[in-house]
Amino acid sequence: MYYERPPKRRSVLSYFIVALIAATVGGIISAYIAPNYLYGKVIPIPDIYKKEVPSDVGQHINITPSEDISSVEAVAKKAMSSVVGITTVQVQREFIWEREVEGVGSGVIVNANGYILTNSHVVGDGKAKRINVLFENGDTLPGNVLWYDVALDLAVVKVEAKGLPTADLGDSDSLEVGQLAVAIGNPLGLDFQRTVTSGIISGLNRSIRVDQYNVIENLIQTDASINPGNSGGPLLNSKGEVIGINTVKIKSSAAEGLGFAIPINVVKPIIDQIVKEGDFKIVYLGITGIEIERYERQMGVELSVDKGVIILEIAPNSPADKAGLRPGDIIIKMDNQEIESKSQLGKMLYKYNKGDKANLIIVRNGKEIPVVVVFNQVK
Repeated sequence: MYYERPPKRRSVLSYFIVALIAATVGGIISAYIAPNYLYGKVIPIPDIYKKEVPSDVGQHINITPSEDISSVEAVAKKAMSSVVGITTVQVQREFIWEREVEGVGSGVIVNANGYILTNSHVVGDGKAKRINVLFENGDTLPGNVLWYDVALDLAVVKVEAKGLPTADLGDSDSLEVGQLAVAIGNPLGLDFQRTVTSGIISGLNRSIRVDQYNVIENLIQTDASINPGNSGGPLLNSKGEVIGINTVKIKSSAAEGLGFAIPINVVKPIIDQIVKEGDFKIVYLGITGIEIERYERQMGVELSVDKGVIILEIAPNSPADKAGLRPGDIIIKMDNQEIESKSQLGKMLYKYNKGDKANLIIVRNGKEIPVVVVFNQVK
């Protein structure tokens, strides 16, 4: 008597394995083999693969930390050799004796024949007894101040050398908030030479009041770290071009991440003239004036305008005299820019050359009058 053996029952696990293998193979075919080898050749292309990205979506830009790091690194490599350290010795008088005080700052080479741009306060506003310039290769040379301006906080130092590595100068008028900013200098002394910090352009055309009557205007604001010793060093854009000269003259115990730089376009004509002629002579207007607010307070009067510079005296045969200006006139605009202080008016003269004209708006006897002045240089 024979019995037929009942068929074996397959386990649930075996069915699961078969299903998993089938799903995997199907996924590979649909995701890779079909789009690349079958669609359009063996079987029709599904509609989902025919859709295109709309043209108005805009360009998609991926920014990774490595890209930011490489940009800063490239800027540093390009500009590093043009950055110098500047040490000074100044004489300070205290009661009946004098003592020598050492200072340190930064600078940037703007001409291969030894012309270096820095801050005026780095060189003691022209009063430094000794100036030494330290280069990237370790060489040290004595420096002499060719020009400085306390109001602008800029100076040009000259060393006797040729073939020096120079920095490229950018265009500070074309800056936009949010652009990369890289600062190079010697924060806290030469122990931290050529320190590189980076950030962004945080603001433009900043005005900072230094004292009651002096305002530093049109500054570049950045969150790149700028410390004592960075003074006079360059602020650079993503191309490694100098867009400003760092200054830490503005200090505030309550402010963090606030660095300021003087726009490079302010000093370009000054550098050009110094290199060509060995000196820079500013054009002059030929007036003695004072701010309206200060005049009203001192004289106990109230004038018809709130801002401007009132003329107290006019030099004979000066541009102001030849233009017909008079004592008592109030200058409120120069070439459509409002005048708020005497220091601002003085700084504006740096962009003019001998023979240039400027359109003034003055207030005389309560009425606004246009006046054209032709500038001359101080002899």
